[in-house]
Amino acid sequence: MNGKQNIGTINALIRITCGFTLLSWATAKMVKKPWRGSALLIAMMAGMKVGEGILRYCPVTEMVKEGTSMMESEGKNNKRESSDSRQ
Repeated sequence: MNGKQNIGTINALIRITCGFTLLSWATAKMVKKPWRGSALLIAMMAGMKVGEGILRYCPVTEMVKEGTSMMESEGKNNKRESSDSRQ
């Protein structure tokens, strides 16, 4: 991780709020039915969202930004190649 924050303050607060809400719901479900694995999976995903909100860094957002920048650079390369082949 390069240490840059890639989500805004409002987005971070929403992630923290939803993460804690889902984490409390999953914890309550695990108390009632501890043999169910789905509540544990939801608790882990909710914990990830809380962490993303606190750090203000989302790896998925970073991958999407890198992917779009790669696609844009490929588009520029394709335009340059097509103009070079015409000459």
